[in-house]
Amino acid sequence: QVQLVESGGGLVQPGGSLRLSCAASVVSGFTFRSYAMSWYRQAPGKERERVAVISATGGTTTYVDSVKGRFTISRDNAKNTMYLQMNSLKFEDTAVYYCNAAGFGSIYWGQGTQVTVSS
Repeated sequence: QVQLVESGGGLVQPGGSLRLSCAASVVSGFTFRSYAMSWYRQAPGKERERVAVISATGGTTTYVDSVKGRFTISRDNAKNTMYLQMNSLKFEDTAVYYCNAAGFGSIYWGQGTQVTVSS
C-alpha cells in the first residue's frame, strides 16, 4: 500500500508558475521506482483528464496538447517524489490536480491539490 500526498497548489496570476509535488509514503509492497506516474486534473463540471505521464525510469514523458511546452513532469526515485512544473499558467488550468500511480494491476490516487489561476 502507498499514500500519495500532493502539495504546492495555490492561487496564481495568469502567466505565473507553480510547482506541484507528489510524495509517496510507502507502507509495504510498493516500489515507487517501478510505477509509471501521472498528473491528472479535474475542473468544476468537467471530467478528470490526464495532464502528463512519466515512465517508471523517468525516460519517457507524455503531455496533453493543452499543456505542451508549458508543463514539465519529472520524478526523483530516490526521494519517492514526482513533480509538475507549471509555467505560463492560464485561466483554464484552474482545477484540482491529482497524482496517480499505476502498475501491476493497481492504481493509487492522491487527495488532490487546488490550483487556481486568477487575476
